[in-house]
Amino acid sequence: MRLPSRFARPLVCLLLLTGCGTSPGTTDGPTGDPPSPSPSPSPSPATSVSPAAFDKALHDELIAMLERDQADRAGTPQTESDQARTLRLKEIIRTHGWPTFALVGEDGGNAAWAIVQHSDLDPAFQQEALDLLRAAVAARQASPGNLAYLEDRVAVAKGEPQVYGTQIRCGPDGPVPATPIRDEPGVERRRAEAGLPTLASYLAEMTTICAQDTN
Repeated sequence: MRLPSRFARPLVCLLLLTGCGTSPGTTDGPTGDPPSPSPSPSPSPATSVSPAAFDKALHDELIAMLERDQADRAGTPQTESDQARTLRLKEIIRTHGWPTFALVGEDGGNAAWAIVQHSDLDPAFQQEALDLLRAAVAARQASPGNLAYLEDRVAVAKGEPQVYGTQIRCGPDGPVPATPIRDEPGVERRRAEAGLPTLASYLAEMTTICAQDTN
């Protein structure tokens, strides 16, 4: 997920199920956002933005929503809550369907995904968005890495095993998966297919973050 560097630390914080400030209604909920720019490959020429289809106003609105979302999580309170952003994204999806690369660009699609990630108070909407995102990825119009994170987030919210091991808690002895990983021997293959770094490297990075958060 290619986001400006000013978003890097807040997104790392959102990997954790404990620690790091969040806006009201999101504390200690299932999380899981990439700790660095998007692990998934950039879209191929077949998924590049079509000037005729691109909606700049919608793109800019989604980017602004993400900026407010991240400012909230960096400790700058916003007048707009997570719930308000969820409601607005619902309206966007009712009108346009999932915000695809062609409609809002890669960064606009990433912004929509981040808002969904933080819509934990509306699990039915997260499930609906997951189904739409899955179809968009199949059409090469959304990020497979983003899909992996949302697949796991929805599963963890239900108390079910996760597929990619993206949802992490800081336990007493360091980072641990929020729920067990289904078919753990195959997790590295699945992560690679989604464009994610290895689970070993992910956990190593999270070990450093968890240590920082306990100091």
